[in-house]
Amino acid sequence: MRSTRSFGRLLDFPWPRSGAAVLAGALPVLAFPAPALWWFAYVALVPWIALARTAPTGRRAALDGWCGGLGFMVAVHHWLLPSLHVFIFLIAALLGALWAPWGRLVRRFLGGAPSPARASAALVVLPSAWLAVELVRSWQGLGGPWGMLGSTQWQVGPALRLASVGGVWLLSFLVVAVNVALAVLISVPASRVPAMASLIATAAATGAAYAWAPRADVDGRARIAVVQPGVYDGPEQRFAREEALTRRLAGRDVDLIVWGESSVGHDLGDRPDLARRIAALSRRTGAEILVNVDARRSDRPGIYKSSVLIGPDGPTGDRYDKMRLVPFGEYIPARALLGWATSVGKAAGEDRQRGTEQVVMDAGRLRVGPLICFETAFPDMGRHLTEDGADILLGQSATSSFQHSWAPGQHASLAALRAAETGRPMVHATLTGVSAVYGPDGEQVGPRLGTGASAARVYDVPLAHGVTPYVRHGDWPVDAALLVLAVLGVTEGVRTLRPRRTGPEPLVPRARTARGSPARPVR
Repeated sequence: MRSTRSFGRLLDFPWPRSGAAVLAGALPVLAFPAPALWWFAYVALVPWIALARTAPTGRRAALDGWCGGLGFMVAVHHWLLPSLHVFIFLIAALLGALWAPWGRLVRRFLGGAPSPARASAALVVLPSAWLAVELVRSWQGLGGPWGMLGSTQWQVGPALRLASVGGVWLLSFLVVAVNVALAVLISVPASRVPAMASLIATAAATGAAYAWAPRADVDGRARIAVVQPGVYDGPEQRFAREEALTRRLAGRDVDLIVWGESSVGHDLGDRPDLARRIAALSRRTGAEILVNVDARRSDRPGIYKSSVLIGPDGPTGDRYDKMRLVPFGEYIPARALLGWATSVGKAAGEDRQRGTEQVVMDAGRLRVGPLICFETAFPDMGRHLTEDGADILLGQSATSSFQHSWAPGQHASLAALRAAETGRPMVHATLTGVSAVYGPDGEQVGPRLGTGASAARVYDVPLAHGVTPYVRHGDWPVDAALLVLAVLGVTEGVRTLRPRRTGPEPLVPRARTARGSPARPVR
């Protein structure tokens, strides 16, 4: 007991408390791959919530939220440290400020001895506020939706079913709601009944959604080959390895062959010999090949990353130019102001150019929707491709710069969520691993190709064409969360403007004392 009190007194000082908040905010990283402790996500926020609710002031609670946000952002992006160096801490500090209002709301609803009604409101308001933070930071210019809390559930069957109803947003709401309920159970004895009721209601709602959500009805099969060359120093050596691996697919009766991001390092208009070599591979294997060109284009200014479909007669004309670029990796936001980042890390020396629209390609009997690297993190992009008629989603990626970090596994896991959300299978093809394939329910199909593999593998991929609730209704959990916060804002505004009464007015005039000051009325 004495050590607990000493620790509590230590947290009264600003710097130890801020350090504790940073560490508490970093805890959820253990729920993401590579550790992949998915169950830990449901308790990982409890220390952060417990810290913010005990803040002596609202300002201190906001600072706890900010510091926790900084810790969270550094932890889930720690693999960028060799590329961005100290710049990653600046970015994390800026984005971590998004959690400052969340920390203040934790204290507002759970601070002190909250009533059951206030604790019950926290079970809705705090997950809604978390979703608002994820919505803002999901903007591509702020780094995109990498590390959304709901994405920790990529390997949990019931959670994937929920993703088909409300996307990764619904999973984030669920995870935060459970954390809030557990924090109330542990630290607010008077409100344990609503907290327990919330956990039971959450379990019941999850079970109902699991039973009600339409299952993906498999109505066909496609044989998709993934070519993963491994780590090579230059584009010529890499292309030669991809060519050799693709030749091995002859006679395998494949419908489509997918190469990874930046698999071709020269524009095919400038290098028609490469286009002829790929077309020869298409004739040999009997399948069209989706490559990814990372080069300065011959027909317009600038460098593009593009998915290009090549058939037996050469490029088919189907081309998708990457739309959402990686900040600092593929372009420098406000380069005139932040261009110095290139001197302290591996930031983009020249901004790549953006595409203008998503494309669904006709690859034989299949209609395929390509996404390039970072874009697989965006739920809306997979949903729009599905609405446009894609039979299968294809992610082309390259994470060789982060080969020995947690990034390749975490990136591959995102494809499971996009598949479950859309009811379409998804192929995640990379240059250096991890490559993986997921069926229309988000379950893994066949073995992964890890970061040590250089191979071509054929996957028997199930196809489905139903419409999931998420595709039909979109990001409705986000809309609901914003509505909750809007109602809260109106309620708080009315409460602030309402005149306060300090007590009942006296029924008779106050008597005067000898010095003329009013005496207190007798009640």
